[in-house]
Amino acid sequence: MKQKLIMNLLLGLGMLFALSGVTQAAGDAAAAKEKLSMCEGCHGIQGYKTAFPSAYHVPKLGGQHADYIIKALEGYKNGTRSHPTMTSLAKTLSQQDIEDFAAYYSKN
Repeated sequence: MKQKLIMNLLLGLGMLFALSGVTQAAGDAAAAKEKLSMCEGCHGIQGYKTAFPSAYHVPKLGGQHADYIIKALEGYKNGTRSHPTMTSLAKTLSQQDIEDFAAYYSKN
């Protein structure tokens, strides 16, 4: 009985550690702070709407899941997502930049 309790406890702790890493990006949030100026002009303004290519609400990125930010930026970079401004900006980013942004915005 005691062995089963210990095994369940270890299994639970293992799952907790495994799942805790799912939402953390491999990037460096501190390094992203030096690169954010191109993002904050639109994504840092609460309720901001853009008029190009059409009027729409620009999402605030703070608190967004890291995996989502990575997939979105990679999509703009590789052409599976389409937005003129985001595509041109994403094409200038390295994979490390993308991971740094994801780490930063997932925590802020």
